[in-house]
Amino acid sequence: ERMMDVEQKLRLVKRLLQDKVNQLKEQLSKNTKADAMVKDLYVENAQLLKALEMTEQRQRTAERKNYLLEEKIANLNRIVKNLASPSF
Repeated sequence: ERMMDVEQKLRLVKRLLQDKVNQLKEQLSKNTKADAMVKDLYVENAQLLKALEMTEQRQRTAERKNYLLEEKIANLNRIVKNLASPSF
C-alpha cells in the first residue's frame, strides 16, 4: 500500500512537472515572439529616425532658401522703388 502511495505521489509530481514544462515552453514561445517584435521595432525606429533627420535637413534647406528669396524680394522692391521715384 505504501508503494502505491509513493507511485501515486510520483505520478502527481510528474504531471505537475509536465505542466510546468508546458508552461515554460509557452512562455519561451511568447518571449521569442516578443524578442522578434522588439528587434523589428528597433529597426523601424532607426528608419524613422533617419527619415526624420532627412526631413529636418530638408526643412532647414527650405528655410534658408526662403530667407534668401525674401532678401532678394526686399532688394528688388528697393530697386523698383528707386526706379519709380522721380529723380530731381
